[in-house]
Amino acid sequence: MKSSYELAMERLSKQAPTVKLSAQKKAELADLESLYKSKIADREILVKGQLQKAAEKGDAEAYVQLEKQLVSDRKTLNAELEEKKERVRHGKD
Repeated sequence: MKSSYELAMERLSKQAPTVKLSAQKKAELADLESLYKSKIADREILVKGQLQKAAEKGDAEAYVQLEKQLVSDRKTLNAELEEKKERVRHGKD
């Protein structure tokens, strides 16, 4: 007798079968991950330097704005990464 979890997983696999990725696609996905991690880190370094300058000047408004910008940049880059990963997974250029 199958558990409810096993039955649910069977139904899910019928609705959206899992896609087997080739070694090349896995490598492309890993490269994308690495590239976007470095883009995010680069952006964080840049903005954190600006945050430090704003804090030293005592400019609270600029500090808050820079924090919002950093959050927005992270979201944008992560969304871009996910979009590119989906293209790789589905073989679209």
